[in-house]
Amino acid sequence: MKSFLSVLSFLTLVVNLSANVLVVEGNFQNKNIYVQNSFGANGVGFCTTEIKVNGKITTDEVNSSAFEIDLSAMNFKFGQKVVIEINHKNDCVPVVLNAEVLKPRATFEIVSININSAGFLQWTSKSESGSLPYVIEQFKWNKWVTVGEVQGIGSPDLHNYSFQIVAHSGENSFRLKQVGIGITPKVSSVVTINSKIEKTHFMITKNHRAIQYSRETNFELFDAFGTIVKKGFGKQTDLNNIAKGKYYLCYDNQVSEIKKRK
Repeated sequence: MKSFLSVLSFLTLVVNLSANVLVVEGNFQNKNIYVQNSFGANGVGFCTTEIKVNGKITTDEVNSSAFEIDLSAMNFKFGQKVVIEINHKNDCVPVVLNAEVLKPRATFEIVSININSAGFLQWTSKSESGSLPYVIEQFKWNKWVTVGEVQGIGSPDLHNYSFQIVAHSGENSFRLKQVGIGITPKVSSVVTINSKIEKTHFMITKNHRAIQYSRETNFELFDAFGTIVKKGFGKQTDLNNIAKGKYYLCYDNQVSEIKKRK
């Protein structure tokens, strides 16, 4: 079911209708496109009138109830941008059966990854099959937390990337993740550094209107049911609109149970 929904979401993004042209965009993944082609509303002739791929008219045979757009015959490189224009009659619309095969897959390979002295996560990768974001994750609060994104270039060549990290006290671990077609993400190896930053401390003000930290920190506040009620970065968490009760506070690289009494 998840796979179907991901495909449906993808089709919504890349298939556009305008002026009797059905447009499908994506990246070549060594797969061809299949089209279901109805008759026109008056029953004379088929719906599709012409196919263009990257602006060039193709020789694909469109006078049948279903046909194939042969991308493999066009000498595309793996991951190359593809724009398909399906011209059709006014009173009908052909159906693209497998547009999802143009969605990039997470195929990157990490050549090198490190964190330099200026606090930048740097990596060199290759074998990308389309422009997908690299999601940067940091391990803290007993889970992998997304801390940023860098858009991948999307070609198989070597590419260099960097991202400014925000370290917490103690051991810091980072990794990269990409999600393409399908539901299984691809993740990199983990890179780890030890920070000399002092451990962060917190206190709840006497009036229970705020949590104050000894230095600026990322924080998340969860209620007793695991629902996040506050999230941010700074030296204080405002509690004015928070009901009294038990909460779990994630900050720096620590998790603490707290109680709001007022």
